[in-house]
Amino acid sequence: MSMQSHLAELERRHAEMERKIEDALLHPSTDSLKLADMKRRKLKIKDEIERIRKDVTIH
Repeated sequence: MSMQSHLAELERRHAEMERKIEDALLHPSTDSLKLADMKRRKLKIKDEIERIRKDVTIH
């Protein structure tokens, strides 16, 4: 997998996680621990995206 396709996949997963979080926030019965886990996973993906972009810029 090329770096660009990996980055595109991470961006797709980040957007999907954002949609899931937004959907969960619309339902008051959403488990707060589940919501926190989704936000943590989204942040982890964002951090990976930023790391890859930084590596690509340096090289």
